[in-house]
Amino acid sequence: MSEQKAPKQPQNGGGAGPLGLREGARRFPAELLTAAQMRAVEAEAIASGAVTGLELMERAGAGVVEAVFEEWPELALAPEVVPGQPPAPRRAVVLCGPGNNGGDGFVVARLLKGLGWAVEVYFYGDADKLPPDARVNYERCGGIAEVRAWDDAAQKQRFEADPLEFHLVVDAIFGTGMTRAMPEDTYLTWHGLMPLPLVPAHAPGEIRFVAIDLPSGVCSDSGHDFGAFPAHLTVTFHRPKIGHFMVENCLNYGGAPGCGKLAVVDIGLPRTHVVGAVKQAVPDIGGLKKSFGHKFSYGHAVVVSGPAGACGATRMTSRAALRVGAGLVTLACPAEAMAENAARLDAVMLKPLADAEALTALLSDARINALCLGPGLGLDARAAGLVRAALLASRSREVAKVGPGTAGRLGQGAEPRGIPRATQADSVAPDAGAVREDHAASRRLVLDADALTLVSRDPALFALLHEGCILTPHGGEFARLFPDLAARLSEPAVKGPAYSKVDATREAAARAGCTVLYKGPDTVIASANGTCAINAATYDRAAPWLATAGSGDVLAGLITGLLARGFHPQNAAETAAWLHVEAARAFGPGLIAEDLPEMIPKVFRDLGL
Repeated sequence: MSEQKAPKQPQNGGGAGPLGLREGARRFPAELLTAAQMRAVEAEAIASGAVTGLELMERAGAGVVEAVFEEWPELALAPEVVPGQPPAPRRAVVLCGPGNNGGDGFVVARLLKGLGWAVEVYFYGDADKLPPDARVNYERCGGIAEVRAWDDAAQKQRFEADPLEFHLVVDAIFGTGMTRAMPEDTYLTWHGLMPLPLVPAHAPGEIRFVAIDLPSGVCSDSGHDFGAFPAHLTVTFHRPKIGHFMVENCLNYGGAPGCGKLAVVDIGLPRTHVVGAVKQAVPDIGGLKKSFGHKFSYGHAVVVSGPAGACGATRMTSRAALRVGAGLVTLACPAEAMAENAARLDAVMLKPLADAEALTALLSDARINALCLGPGLGLDARAAGLVRAALLASRSREVAKVGPGTAGRLGQGAEPRGIPRATQADSVAPDAGAVREDHAASRRLVLDADALTLVSRDPALFALLHEGCILTPHGGEFARLFPDLAARLSEPAVKGPAYSKVDATREAAARAGCTVLYKGPDTVIASANGTCAINAATYDRAAPWLATAGSGDVLAGLITGLLARGFHPQNAAETAAWLHVEAARAFGPGLIAEDLPEMIPKVFRDLGL
């Protein structure tokens, strides 16, 4: 069968443009798949007769080789010739496993051999038990290169005898199907090749390590480290997997840290929607544009503050809501905090607010359509009363939006969280772009920081949560709200698919009946209807500068401002999380939280708004 060529430009995580949205959409397709979903896509394509498994394997292997040459162009060049010495070929080690991942490795070894490389192939498995397509490529590879049976101790001695002799090591032992700890008889080989922690791939004389699909030992669905072999470059196919973008709870070399860089190669599978797939969070550019109208056309957000001396967080929240485009933003604070806030704010309006009764009165203004409570709020009785008043006020608006008869059903306890789980608009919004909400018919509520702690302490407050709410916990707050889910997430995984941050966030959203944004470098956003997205600050979008006090308060403000503008909760959370990372990247080192709102105009300009 003739060889299939990979695309000329594999999609990868390097060389991003200044912003990375349109480039990011090209590099990383919108859906992130589980191992089972990927197998189903391949099986359906093969069953339809559109492609054979052997063709897919050939394209995958060719795509790996091309991705390697794109990442390290010097490897595609002829080796330097030393006068008086015979030409020395480039050298590679290819480690092949017992499944189709190993079959991809056999293709890579054969193609490199055909390009003049000296290739050593080591096979972990039994040739008689290989899947059919992998067996074909095992035999093809064996026709031009020796395929050596696995001997862990002997391989370690071989690799230690000739340190740094190899230009490239290809890990094709286990791919997306890895569901257990790495076999003990693989560790000596890996330590022979990598006796010390992974060093930068471009360091002079260092070996380049490449993983096919995933580094062996990484759980595809969770990123969990089952004894992973880290790589400089990971090449996967068709679409990325969830594990490629996980960071937290992944141990040493799991998830994104173990993958190095990520390249996604198109192998010709149909680009159809996969039901239930996790999305990669992207902003709604169309929804961010402003065209006509007046300030009330873009909503009125209220941020509720704690006592004097604790208002810095709410000032940042308010400024972020205004910067992201809310028409009006009011900071409501105790009377004794008015002077402090007035000295620091201009465009943000101020309103004295004594207690829950005052908040209820303030919210009689139907033009107020977004609320944020939590940053700097405090944990006293006043704060708890304010959270309850906000939940009740926003809940009543949600009931009104659903339609006649809902309040009666709620009174009978038919829906303990407040409203039916998915109205028609809610069920389609996350995948169909932003849904503009009628400002007069909806009031959305962001609960962050102290408000989350208060809700975690009081089951009555938790019971008032509804679809118009967005919870924005970090790891500690998530554990207080959902202790059983957090405990399960932190348990050491012994087999896969391991319980993941995606699983935990989806369960939390379903239990709370609202949108949950679980913060971190691998932020997961899920809603009660099962919609889920990941906003990962990894690879070329890494933003370590967000690890600074107050950055979460700014994120809460961005979400609140977008809700005021009419964004659906899931879409507001996704867009805000994306903008948050881009603002940090636009500023760079030295970032403090106050800088983030001031970078939003630059991000908007880069988006062409």
